[in-house]
Amino acid sequence: MVLKNKSDIPSSEITPKETYINRRKFMVGAAAVGAAVVAGRYFEDMASPAETVHAENKLNVASKSPFSTTEKETPFNDITNYNNFYEFSTDKYEPAKLAQALKTRPWTVQVDGLVKKPKTYDIDYFLKTFPIEERIYRLRCVEGWSMVIPWDGFALNSLLKEVEPQSKAKYVKFTTKFDLSQMPGQRYGVLDWPYVEGLRLDEAMNPLAILAVGLYGDELPKQDGAPIRLVVPWKYGFKSIKSIVKISLVDKQPTTTWNAAASNEYGFYSNVNPNVDHPRWSQKKERRIGEFFKRDTLMFNGYGDQVANLYNGMDLKKYF
Repeated sequence: MVLKNKSDIPSSEITPKETYINRRKFMVGAAAVGAAVVAGRYFEDMASPAETVHAENKLNVASKSPFSTTEKETPFNDITNYNNFYEFSTDKYEPAKLAQALKTRPWTVQVDGLVKKPKTYDIDYFLKTFPIEERIYRLRCVEGWSMVIPWDGFALNSLLKEVEPQSKAKYVKFTTKFDLSQMPGQRYGVLDWPYVEGLRLDEAMNPLAILAVGLYGDELPKQDGAPIRLVVPWKYGFKSIKSIVKISLVDKQPTTTWNAAASNEYGFYSNVNPNVDHPRWSQKKERRIGEFFKRDTLMFNGYGDQVANLYNGMDLKKYF
């Protein structure tokens, strides 16, 4: 994959979030930050009768999650101008512009498969009904860069509990939107579209796994996965699928997009693990966007106390 180099701009010169919001015509790329400190390149449908739930659009952040890190948050302009979103472009700067054509209303998410109460949810139902928390999470990408992002979202397990998984359900399969007219990157055979990701059911039920609907107190920017995306903070960033339209509970491990594309590079689990190198680079160090010096990569991205028990007895070099 190709990474385009940009001019070096100090983090101190990043446009603040407030200025960005007041300047809706701000040119994407003029504030591209930290290019010198980032490197590298980054069906099994089980249809069921579905109930559709609708509600008015409202984002209400009720509280701050106790799972939040106290680390310094990455500036809003970095988070919204440096993105892996191949549905729009393999370049990290282009999605900020190209994603603006995405229509996020109306938007529904179908939840089906091995559940007792399949439903199709309107996105605004999520915004109104589920308790939305601020979750300040580390994001570690497989290419070696990282951010600290204040997501607004709700625990994935709260949705799964509502649809009531059947006893045969072992995995959760997520599918992103497929629309060539709105997502120009899908016109190219870079990946097998639509993008698909998956978790083991116990991983999905862990309270750290969330469905994010916002960022920095506002609804999710389009280039960051609007209107709803998965966030799994102990796994590499590509596991956190964006612009979700379908969630299916299944009995077999789903074939995921990056694992199908390069199984020797992108395992199904993809837990952040400094002891398992990517075939083309080490994962022992990472570089936080906006910083010059690298830091040590933490096992499970620093969330070991919450998730290490999920992998007791597993060879994490084999099941990478």
